[in-house]
Amino acid sequence: MLSLYTNLMIRLRNEEKGATAVEYGIMVALIAVVIIIAVSTLGGTLTGLFEDVNADIITPPAPAAE
Repeated sequence: MLSLYTNLMIRLRNEEKGATAVEYGIMVALIAVVIIIAVSTLGGTLTGLFEDVNADIITPPAPAAE
């Protein structure tokens, strides 16, 4: 029974690199999801900002009356 336990522990220690790779993969996936959500959220705001700047370049606003 002790040899079975010892063999199991040796195998689990040797397979630790695979677990670490999976953990890094999950971290990268979560970071990608956060980036996608941020870009989607800010995309509309940035589009509106650039459209306003483009409209001001094409037809500058009238000077303020004094």
